[in-house]
Amino acid sequence: MKWLAIGATVFLLGIGSAVAQPLPATYAPIPPPQVEVVPPLPGPGMVWERGHWHWNGGQYIWIAGRYVVRGPHYVRYVDGHWRWGPRVGRYIWVPAHWQ
Repeated sequence: MKWLAIGATVFLLGIGSAVAQPLPATYAPIPPPQVEVVPPLPGPGMVWERGHWHWNGGQYIWIAGRYVVRGPHYVRYVDGHWRWGPRVGRYIWVPAHWQ
């Protein structure tokens, strides 16, 4: 009976740790950026946000560029970009943002 309880405990701990581990994400290589024609500036205080590839879980889809309004206290615009995430072991998308 004691061995049965120990075996059940080890089994349940094994299942719990297997479920807790994140599954590795597999991504296809990121395609090269598409060429976009930037339309004329629609007004002052706007910045062009370049288009980028977005991983939708099965494939990359192209998100077209657009103009975004600059906030009053922001100094620098940082384009969206893919960055290696060492904690997750894969590339992650960092959205465009103001700093």
